[in-house]
Parts: sequence; structure tokens; C-alpha cells
Amino acid sequence: MQTKPTESELEILSLLWSMKKATVREIHEKLAETKDTGYTTTLKIMQIMHAKGMLKRDEQNRTHIYYPAFDEKDTQKNLVSNFMATAFGGSAKNLVMQALGQGNPSKEELDEIRAYLDQLENK
Repeated sequence: MQTKPTESELEILSLLWSMKKATVREIHEKLAETKDTGYTTTLKIMQIMHAKGMLKRDEQNRTHIYYPAFDEKDTQKNLVSNFMATAFGGSAKNLVMQALGQGNPSKEELDEIRAYLDQLENK
């Protein structure tokens, strides 16, 4: 992904990753469950995302079907990498320490983190 998505674009991408594909109306209805937004705003954002190459669309029918142009995991990896580079000087340690300090991870989450760290050490 060449372009970093805005907060609104990332919200739409998250919905599309879970739904796989959707119309503007379907995305708008999901967004309307949690925020006050107009249909034309959703339409415009999705059109811009398509122009930026973030979304693809099937134009065979009158109602266009949109789907993500990029995989969720690849996008997350790219966003975290850029964020780590700009906000934490490239330090994975500082990023992780800050993230862990922000919340209150459960014992299960900490166990998963330990297991992942063990896995990284044994590579």
C-alpha cells in the first residue's frame, strides 16, 4: 500500500476486511450504527479510496461492489512499520513498551506475548 489510509478510510477498510465485499449502502449502514455520517460522505470516501488504489470494485451491475485492494495483515504490517519509524525512532522495544503501558493486558494476553517472544528467540 503506497498511501497511508486516513482514520475514516481505515474504518471502511476494517469493515471490508470482515465483510470481504460490500456496496456503499452496506458500508454506510454499518458505519451508521456507531456514528452520524451521510450516505454521500461514505460514497465520496469510497470513491477516493478507489482512486487511490485502496479499493477495487466490480462495476458489472448498476450497484458497484467494493472490496479491499490489499490484505489486512500486509496493511497492518506496513502501518506499524511506518508508525514505529516515525513515532518511535524505529525502536520496536519502545513501541511495545508504550503499547503495553497503555492498557491492562490480561494474563492470557501476556502469556501469548511471552510465547511469541520465545518463538522469536528460537528462530
